[in-house]
Amino acid sequence: MSNEEKKLSPKQRSRRNFLGQSLTAAGAAIAAPSLLNSCQNKTADSASNDLVEGETMIRLKINGEFQKLNVEPRVTLLDALREQLGLTGSKKGCDHGQCGACTVIIDGERVYSCLTLAVMQEDKEITTIEGLATEDNLHPVQMAFLDNDGFQCGYCTPGQICASVALLDEIKNGSVSYVTPDLTSPPELASLSETEIKERMSGNLCRCSAYNGIVAAVQQAAGQTPPSPAASIENQQVEEVS
Repeated sequence: MSNEEKKLSPKQRSRRNFLGQSLTAAGAAIAAPSLLNSCQNKTADSASNDLVEGETMIRLKINGEFQKLNVEPRVTLLDALREQLGLTGSKKGCDHGQCGACTVIIDGERVYSCLTLAVMQEDKEITTIEGLATEDNLHPVQMAFLDNDGFQCGYCTPGQICASVALLDEIKNGSVSYVTPDLTSPPELASLSETEIKERMSGNLCRCSAYNGIVAAVQQAAGQTPPSPAASIENQQVEEVS
């Protein structure tokens, strides 16, 4: 204790200690974010360059561009997209392959990215919702969802749109479904029925129940004239009664 402090009363010394500790704590609080950011930046830099134990480097082609990632073998494609590449359009809903919010397109087929491992996707063409539009031009399916109110909260919409794009390609390639009346005569875009669309989109859930708009969006993207929203609701009520 200094001579100056000895001259102070115990109460004054306690007050001085309290103020000193408070200022020290305040200084630490101000400095902490910058120190934390510095540590995070160093961690990010080392993660991008150096493999840690248990990781392997993979090369994925996503939306037409190659990306190099260091991942553990157990990392899902969904987590790699969201956590390492910042492609957060693909949503994590159930993380069990039950809702379809994480749907992406791999080699022309729709895939639940939460159920496939990132290390399994090397040398494959991966398209996420971010890769459908070209510059300022939306994909026709994206425009159709806007035109027909194919969403409400929007959380499932990226998966719904990717699934719809893949659905249309499946029809073009002559794919049949469980409800196709004649398996020797695959449906065509111009004659794609509402029943076919609902069956083929059944793996994508919408908790807001914007299903009428989603079906209408697929019909528009297929080149058909979708029914008005009022007509769609009326048809649905007739089906439920019958």
